Amino acid sequence: MWKYFALLSALFAALTAILAKLGLKGVPSNLATAIRCVVIVVMTWAVVGATGELPALKTLTRQNLLFLILSGVATGLSWLFYFRALATGPVSKVAPIDKLSLALTITLSAVILHEPLEPKTIFGGLLIVAGTLVLIR
Repeated sequence: MWKYFALLSALFAALTAILAKLGLKGVPSNLATAIRCVVIVVMTWAVVGATGELPALKTLTRQNLLFLILSGVATGLSWLFYFRALATGPVSKVAPIDKLSLALTITLSAVILHEPLEPKTIFGGLLIVAGTLVLIR
């Protein structure tokens, strides 16, 4: 099932770039990011409420909160830089560079989380880097 969610994530991430580029015309990138964040906050809290997950707030540990907050900071910075890049550059070049995050995630998953890397995963990560270099030149 996770593969379907991952494919849907990729589809909506692609739409994010296109829709954001259209929405950024004449709008400061930081303001656009803030508007996007408000929509995401309202939407995700609505989903939490609708799925009955709100009581799980009581089960969060300090460690959960720390890493979720740090993840939120990283996400916010990523979005701010992404929207600034979209505002000033072509989507066809910004998006591939942004997707280098895949190769970085593979590397960080091995270094920080000590996840084992199979040769095919390393090769795939190198192909992502090579493909990005081809696309941006």
